[in-house]
Amino acid sequence: MMGHRQVEQGALFYEFSLERHVPPDHVLRSIDRFVELGEVRRELAPFYSTMGRPSIDPELMIRMLIVGYCFGIRSERRLCEEVHLNLAYRWFCRLGLAGEVPDHSTFSKNRHGRFRQSDLLRRVFETVLRRCVREGLVGGEGFAVDASLIKADANRQKGIEGEKGLPPESRGRAVEEYLAVLDDAAFGAATEVTPKFVSPADPAARWTGAHGGQAFFAYSTNYLVDVEHAIIVDVEATTAIRQAEVLAAKRMIERSMERFALYPARLMGDSAYGSAEMLGWLVHEHGIEPHVTVFDKSARKDGTFSRDDFTYDHADDVYRCPGGKMLTTTGALVNDGATMLYLASKHDCDGCPLKTQCCPKQPARKVPRSIHEGARDMARQTAKSWEGRTSRRLRKKVEMLFAHLKRILKLDRLRLRGPTGARDEFLLAATAQNLRKLAKLIPMPNLQPA
Repeated sequence: MMGHRQVEQGALFYEFSLERHVPPDHVLRSIDRFVELGEVRRELAPFYSTMGRPSIDPELMIRMLIVGYCFGIRSERRLCEEVHLNLAYRWFCRLGLAGEVPDHSTFSKNRHGRFRQSDLLRRVFETVLRRCVREGLVGGEGFAVDASLIKADANRQKGIEGEKGLPPESRGRAVEEYLAVLDDAAFGAATEVTPKFVSPADPAARWTGAHGGQAFFAYSTNYLVDVEHAIIVDVEATTAIRQAEVLAAKRMIERSMERFALYPARLMGDSAYGSAEMLGWLVHEHGIEPHVTVFDKSARKDGTFSRDDFTYDHADDVYRCPGGKMLTTTGALVNDGATMLYLASKHDCDGCPLKTQCCPKQPARKVPRSIHEGARDMARQTAKSWEGRTSRRLRKKVEMLFAHLKRILKLDRLRLRGPTGARDEFLLAATAQNLRKLAKLIPMPNLQPA
């Protein structure tokens, strides 16, 4: 029997509950258990006036931002539309059925104003991280560090030659932030090399061709990850250059020690973190075992003996060449006070049958040795061990987080400009990733199998 057409009729009373219409297994129900925003108002109180019209509820803004970054909704206009239409988003944002969603322009103005002036997003990230620690998801034994390039909101075709500098008429928040971080080692002071191009829209973004294709303006997002469950322990925004990324790794390690008492036994990383100075900092200052690929360019390509062909005698503090002769040092430091030179005797080298394979163009052979060579040797020995091979596999968890960041959360290009904008976006994205990880690993109580 054919059914009758249902004609819509206005009812006098409606009974509707958002609680019943959001599925029990919806990811936002699981995430909501771990969102603790009780301190938001106290954190932002100094940035609000005691007079005037009430502004948007800051907790509502944080919840909307969490929705946006958890589900890859990058546009603020679209985010406001989605929260208005989606029942699950309304439930998570505590709006109810009739609650008013902020206009996108008002939302943007508040986000870019008060939120940038405060350190609230760092507090939200750390609150989620503390919950991860309480739930036992952070072991604190092994950390991995890495960085990934994120394109800046800057047109590559409108760059200005770096030698010319910014035009005098350049104005805007991103320019002011760029001038403020010129002496910051994570941005302007990371290197003395002048970039090939500078973006007038976002001068702090670095011109880079690291991907091998077309060069572009970018920032680096730096992750410090606990490898047990791939929880992000810290995140830092820097300019897209290796020196700044190494500094960010140090800052993140020290911050995790100070704020969370997390003292890792080992650190995993690629050769970007394998400089002698970095390895010495890990081993000698913090007692961290370096599961890091050593950055070493001592190998020669002209067929002569490399440094690895010389054997170091720890007891006598001398090197022995392939011919069995000694190379000694006076202990004087060269190369910015970080290297000692071991020199062979000219008499030994003149009569050596291996001279053409060792130092054909020099009267005697010199071998440099870093003052941190002991830490470099430890890293080399670790890399050859079973633990080192395991660490290289675990290190890929950071790369998987970056892939998730760009493909699922769609943060392959920034929407905010300036160092503060990059920092805020990276903090929100890392918070969203940790919340999704919590929701996945800690099941809902009523969904646990009997």
